[in-house]
Amino acid sequence: MADGEAVSATAGPGADGPAGPVEHWAPGSRILWRYRENGGPHVHIARPVTVVRDDAELLAVWLAPGTECVKPVLADGTPVHLEPLATRYTKPRTVQRDRWFGTGVLKLARPGEAWSVWLFWDPGWRFKNWYVNLEEPLTRWEGGVDSEDHFLDISVHPDRSWHWRDEDEFAQAQRDRLMDPALAERVRRAGRAAVAEIRAWGSPFADGWEHWRPDPAWPVPPLPGDWDRTPAHVSS
Repeated sequence: MADGEAVSATAGPGADGPAGPVEHWAPGSRILWRYRENGGPHVHIARPVTVVRDDAELLAVWLAPGTECVKPVLADGTPVHLEPLATRYTKPRTVQRDRWFGTGVLKLARPGEAWSVWLFWDPGWRFKNWYVNLEEPLTRWEGGVDSEDHFLDISVHPDRSWHWRDEDEFAQAQRDRLMDPALAERVRRAGRAAVAEIRAWGSPFADGWEHWRPDPAWPVPPLPGDWDRTPAHVSS
């Protein structure tokens, strides 16, 4: 991808055109983790991340503190979360650049799975929680991965307790017709499957990722100017 990101050899450009989708990225590669807007084709969240692991079983990436990202805001610049729920998804929006503040996030996604798992830490690397983000299974392209957020989420705590998050937003999205009944039911099924994994304390919760630390030599990836480009090729 742009800005000099190192990718695995399978991502190299062909003789006649742009680079195609990679099979796997090497650790240390810099890619984009993006989300399309709900009910539309445009990307409204873009986060440059560094690949920690990428293979047939798992994609793990690191979102470093201070990373320049793109996020949605209302057309007048109001942060989305400050808008009352009844009009949060119907008022006109735009996007703006911002920085990712905090202690950084480790994101884990298994191929074809309708959620990703994010790990959060408090300052001093005190582990805070896992966060299950229900979403469309990731689509890979030569510059990164794309998805669409499905509103409903789950928090999982170090003592293995858990609770649903954003059930009100999930309900409002259905009222605003951002997801039809069939999609809403698929999201509920994915949530139940994630809860079964939590209750069984399966992967990735039991895999020790809370003890992982980023390579201090990794630079913070830049946000490329064409962060919203349409992928030239999409893997199957």
